[in-house]
Amino acid sequence: MFRIVFVLDIYNGIAVHARGGDRKKYQAVHLSSQVCETSSPCGIIETLNPREVYIADLNILQGEGEDKENIGELESLSSRSDVMLDAGVGRQEDADKWLRIANTLVLGTETASMDVIRNLAARYPGRISVSIDRKNGKLLSKSSDIPENPDQAIEIFNELPLKDIIYLDLDRVGTSSGMDIEMLSRIAKISYHPLLLGGGVRDMADIAELEKAGISGALVATAVHKQVIPVEQLR
Repeated sequence: MFRIVFVLDIYNGIAVHARGGDRKKYQAVHLSSQVCETSSPCGIIETLNPREVYIADLNILQGEGEDKENIGELESLSSRSDVMLDAGVGRQEDADKWLRIANTLVLGTETASMDVIRNLAARYPGRISVSIDRKNGKLLSKSSDIPENPDQAIEIFNELPLKDIIYLDLDRVGTSSGMDIEMLSRIAKISYHPLLLGGGVRDMADIAELEKAGISGALVATAVHKQVIPVEQLR
């Protein structure tokens, strides 16, 4: 079954609308949403009731440290949905802490070195996802041993006991600008793990095209808030 994973970007305890990867310009999500009247993460989840939710802790990802409001929201959300969490993990001890809250920990190439990815995948088989983070057409990488070419990066990740791989195109996040279906189809064939797309999904027609191309799921937010992907698809 194709997975449609709802995305919550949390900053200072509220959900914000991610667009184009420029995190400092993100605004409270209720200002543009057509499906919720709150920017409280828990309030949004109560309203939409998604089966899976991908959460990015933007305070940590922007290098501002942990925000207590975010942690409180995360603890509450983990009891309501299956949580995939990107908390900018770069050390094993951080992973140990966050996996007491989240079902799956997302290790982004932006923040985690290859050594950390290897070690945590071995320590928590099946509970680690790797996000191939790209912006301005380039790989955002913590270490030089993660190849710039996504095909080669996926071949390395094939050796690890991961839950799945996310191809996150930050330039397309929140833009409803579509996706490079030819490239996605190619890397889906290379990957031994389920491949999820983050960024650019416009509507249910895109979902159908991704599924046909061999993609296993999509991370969505803007299309849900615009009501072009029905809330029922999240449940």
